[in-house]
Amino acid sequence: MRIAVIGTGYVGLVAGTCFAESGNNVVCLDIDEEKIRKLKNGQVPIYEPGLEELLKRNVRDGRLTFTTNYAEAIPNAQVAFIAVGTPPGDDGSADLKYVLSAAREVGRNMNGYMVIVDKSTVPVGTARKVMAAIKETSKHPFDVVSNPEFLKEGAAIDDFMKPDRVVVGAGSERAAEVMEELYGPFVRTGKPILMMDIESAELTKYAANAMLATRISFMNEIANICNRVGASVDMVRKGIGSDDRIGSRFLFAGVGYGGSCFPKDVKAVIKTAEEHDYDFKILKAVEAVNERQKGVLFEMVKKHFKGDLKGKKFAIWGLAFKPNTDDMREAPAVVIIEALLAAGATVAACDPEAIEEAKKHLGDRVEYSKRPMDVLQGADALLVVTEWNEFRRPDFDQIRSMLKNPVIFDGRNIYPRKTIEKLGFAYYGIGC
Repeated sequence: MRIAVIGTGYVGLVAGTCFAESGNNVVCLDIDEEKIRKLKNGQVPIYEPGLEELLKRNVRDGRLTFTTNYAEAIPNAQVAFIAVGTPPGDDGSADLKYVLSAAREVGRNMNGYMVIVDKSTVPVGTARKVMAAIKETSKHPFDVVSNPEFLKEGAAIDDFMKPDRVVVGAGSERAAEVMEELYGPFVRTGKPILMMDIESAELTKYAANAMLATRISFMNEIANICNRVGASVDMVRKGIGSDDRIGSRFLFAGVGYGGSCFPKDVKAVIKTAEEHDYDFKILKAVEAVNERQKGVLFEMVKKHFKGDLKGKKFAIWGLAFKPNTDDMREAPAVVIIEALLAAGATVAACDPEAIEEAKKHLGDRVEYSKRPMDVLQGADALLVVTEWNEFRRPDFDQIRSMLKNPVIFDGRNIYPRKTIEKLGFAYYGIGC
């Protein structure tokens, strides 16, 4: 199948590469000339395990190409995926200007029937707006489909190649058949392609992310209670997660969620509800809890040092919002580091992949290293903010010898309290 993917961000690049891997001819388009130049040279602009190898193989084999020109990408394509950004506005609503601009360009350049797919996370009603935008510039027949992505950063290739479900909102049998043919190779193990109306598909992605964000904020609230009553959130997690009505996923307490999806999508659902005269109180609380949670580790630091952080140095392990990505969007590390700097402290931070992205947020106010031990020398304490595997089994004797004070603030609960305290450290965790 001939496919065009508009947008070479996280979703578009993964989708385009994986569709090429399944034998399709894919053209990825982006208006960013520098990004396309790098992609043509095999330089992948994001860190995602397995993506670079897959991309280079499909470029070499001629199934995957890149362009900035709609006239090269759209004519004769059977399917066009719109995977451009939908940044949140000040009021939380999704900004659709890039989606609608792409739709108009597709309309100008299409030369026959085409299925245009909204792959970006968009609010209910977007497909109707995309249809109107295409009709402004084209007289050719087309269908608009909603096909939300469910990719976890750090595991996106597996998520795309082996999905637990594919959601498709289609308004015609013809479009549904095209999508079933396209996704057929990915669901050969029997996982479902869930066909539904377009509005339901548009809302499904938001509902899924809002539910997961709710679980995270709920467990963070439980963790904060655990800190006060002497309970262990890890034990509570195991106790409720073994109930098959609840399940064990997304029950880990920490310093809050970040990234490109949860914060933006929670805001968008709240805004959609408001536009339809509904007050979504639960999600407003989820958002408020998450923002407060990002400051919990800093408050522990401030309390331990009796409010005096001026002149002290803190080592930070982890900058990305989660491991196996370089994504710094809404990362709790930014909030924690800004609070430390504002209190007069200095910060030395380590992350295996996110340093260049972190510099865009924090500049040269922070000392950076990819090696965990490099940031410890002379630090007054260690703060673990992202649970990279590299941080799970360190040499604690070496850590203790390098720190001025043997104290660890564990924002992801990756170390057992009893073990760390036996090694002579003061230990602070989230609910444990």
